[in-house]
Amino acid sequence: MSGVEVRVGSLDEVTQVVETIGEFARKETVESLSERLNDKHDALVLVAVEDRQLLGFKIGYRLDDTTYYSWLGGVSPLARGKGVAQKLLDYQEAWVADKGYRELKVKSRNQFPSMLRLLIRNHYQIEDFERVDPLQESRIHFTKLLIA
Repeated sequence: MSGVEVRVGSLDEVTQVVETIGEFARKETVESLSERLNDKHDALVLVAVEDRQLLGFKIGYRLDDTTYYSWLGGVSPLARGKGVAQKLLDYQEAWVADKGYRELKVKSRNQFPSMLRLLIRNHYQIEDFERVDPLQESRIHFTKLLIA
């Protein structure tokens, strides 16, 4: 995956990747994503591409002056285990730090162990646990300080 490029993308590109990811309970549309981002500031939409094929995406936005929220992301099943999520995370972290944010927050679910491992491997710390039934749907809240 050395030819993977991460760049600013569009919501249309995000929906194309979402269509390939079976784990999304709800298939997002440009309209549903736009509605969620409508009142958000500093929204960043990233896509990972190789040979013009969309492989993954990551969307985040400002929570407050010092905190950024990594809201939604995913990698196409065909590209999993090839470092795509790491490249998206690296790009987002660098962009967020460059903008002067000090903290990055993200939530994931018990049912996504590869995402949980990625976050822990990248020094994110668990700050909260939101229990939901069934347990696999429970949300784990992570935070990472970017500037000491």
